[in-house]
Amino acid sequence: MPQKNKDTGTIIYKAIGLMSGTSLDGLDLAFCEFILENNRWNYKIECAETIPYSVYWKDVLSNLESGSALDFVTADVEFGHLMGKFTRDFIERNALVPDFIASHGHTIFHQPGKRITSQIGRGSAIAAETGLPVICDFRSLDVALGGQGAPLVPIGDDLLFHEYDFCLNIGGFANISFHTEGKRIAYDICPANIVMNHLASKSGQEYDADGMLAKSGTVHPKLLNALNELSYYKLPFPKSLGREWVVQHILPLLENSGLPTNDLLATFCEHIAQQVATAVETKRSAKMLITGGGAFNRFLVSRISQYAVPEIILPDANTINFKEALIFAFLGVLRKCKEVNCLRSVTGAAKDSSGGAIY
Repeated sequence: MPQKNKDTGTIIYKAIGLMSGTSLDGLDLAFCEFILENNRWNYKIECAETIPYSVYWKDVLSNLESGSALDFVTADVEFGHLMGKFTRDFIERNALVPDFIASHGHTIFHQPGKRITSQIGRGSAIAAETGLPVICDFRSLDVALGGQGAPLVPIGDDLLFHEYDFCLNIGGFANISFHTEGKRIAYDICPANIVMNHLASKSGQEYDADGMLAKSGTVHPKLLNALNELSYYKLPFPKSLGREWVVQHILPLLENSGLPTNDLLATFCEHIAQQVATAVETKRSAKMLITGGGAFNRFLVSRISQYAVPEIILPDANTINFKEALIFAFLGVLRKCKEVNCLRSVTGAAKDSSGGAIY
């Protein structure tokens, strides 16, 4: 139960946010405190860590979309129990007392045009392992209402990070959130670490540390132009991307180019930087917060700064690493409060909603 101060009217929630991204870095866990005072939310990340996935789970999560229905259901339950065990251990190691857990799960299918979105990591299994209430399945209601079901982070940007003009997250995909014409807008800009990590793995590395592989490569204008000309980039928002789109549209361009890995990384870094710059076009003074694993890629950030007008702000490492887990914990708080946690202005749904299944 949240803590309430009768004298000040302050309400405090303590929640654990769980986030598993398409880049397959591991499970992010963030124990967060949210304080509502004078109708304004503030937050603290009290404790956070990333637990890497085993080779087995990386393989399962990478290939599940092409498996059988039985494979999918089995993985959903087993992954839920795994997340629950990781969370229980995290709680015990750090002597935490959360009110509840809010879990994004791991996206396997995301095709909102077909009203399909599915994140595995069964909430009931997490609840069984931890003995705590669990809020999950945050995207389904919005998709059922005709929305993209993504991105979901912008409500957190709006209420927790309102001092920035643009909030850019570079994870598996790069997505942007900002205010325009009195409403919050957000969308997936382009693939990012989901492709970069895939390419780095060809050089025997999990990721391109500091972008050094990309920095040593050469940008190829023909491939860069082909990437920039993909039809997705001409679509109006709201819009979002999934792994399926990458497999269908990005990987064939890279694989058929015949270029060495470092050149592919250099060219794709340039692609990300140019697409980000297009997304944040502005002639005024502005600040852009960058979070997500890509914020640690110095070469990529330097390329973005070459094209983008806004001043780039890199926050502390905890915020860079765990902002998404933080905001999913916050989405759980809003769900508990029966307040809107998904914006129609972002997703294109028929109406704002308060999504999330509760176990």
